[in-house]
Amino acid sequence: MSPALKTRVTELLGSSYPIIQTGMGWVSTPELVAGVCNGGGFGFLGAATIPPDDVESEILRLKELTDAPFGVNFLMDAPGADVIIAAIVRQGVKAAGYNRAPNAELIQRLKDGGVVCVPTCGAVKHALKAEKLGADIIIVQGSEGGGHTGATPTSLLVSAAADAVSVPILAAGGFRDGRGLVAALALGAEGIAMGTRFLLTRESPVPEITTDRYLAASVDDVIVTREIDGLPQRVVTNELVDELAGKGPVGRLWLAFRSALELRRLTGASIPELLKSGLAMRKNQRLTRSQMLLAANAPMLAKLAMNDGDPVNGYLPSGSVAGMIDDRPTCAELVGRMVEEAELALKQLGA
Repeated sequence: MSPALKTRVTELLGSSYPIIQTGMGWVSTPELVAGVCNGGGFGFLGAATIPPDDVESEILRLKELTDAPFGVNFLMDAPGADVIIAAIVRQGVKAAGYNRAPNAELIQRLKDGGVVCVPTCGAVKHALKAEKLGADIIIVQGSEGGGHTGATPTSLLVSAAADAVSVPILAAGGFRDGRGLVAALALGAEGIAMGTRFLLTRESPVPEITTDRYLAASVDDVIVTREIDGLPQRVVTNELVDELAGKGPVGRLWLAFRSALELRRLTGASIPELLKSGLAMRKNQRLTRSQMLLAANAPMLAKLAMNDGDPVNGYLPSGSVAGMIDDRPTCAELVGRMVEEAELALKQLGA
């Protein structure tokens, strides 16, 4: 294998290749993560949509499926974050991924436990703060990424972040093949992180009726909308997005209220805990009151599509790259293919 594909990321995470699967709620199950890790990549269990008290059992289930190292992704400002961190440390999980509202005390607990800290950032200033708080690797997601997204293209953001911080960078937003991996390396990253591409693999738990929507989408069908929760999100457009556009603020707030009640039921969080989480989000992300109230919409509407198989009434978070994907390989097939493509691209470049 080309020395270019052995980076600080593979050294820190213990993976064969610098190809990382992100921790997507409802999607990054033990089966998907194990498929990625057994194929030589590195996967993150999506714990943000798992009740905190159940995370440890999911980690144990994952350990039964792979001997390779893996990570757990969660929200630091959500109720039960301390329970998840305790499980991560107790089970010797290799890495922890997080994004919203990084908490210095919680990060220090991870570091004291020998866990590799891998936050996701959407701006250079956030990457600088993440490094100061103890990040070992930083995922930098550009505007082409799925779900909540910023306005800076990946190519510009990754190169700027790589210049600004000393820890290794993982490029995210718009990657699907080995040529993209080589391009990311050229921009100063030391690997790539992908969500949408791994969502469309055989080990993904997403129902076929939903994945068919992704596979049928063109690049023009993947748009940025504020209709879900008031913040810009990249999605595959569908009936829900059109419906929300016509609801008006009162209708959207009523939907958010119902979503919050369902989120409370699924996570076991109390109303005071949800309010505390919402206030932390508002403070750290500078949300308006309306945006804070709408925050529960995203995870619950995603559940409808990703878990329940309802791509009409649920929402479809997606990177722009969905419009370029037309197959569902296994994770091992995808990682292997990407490595071959990267090797060929490097050879053609004389690397």
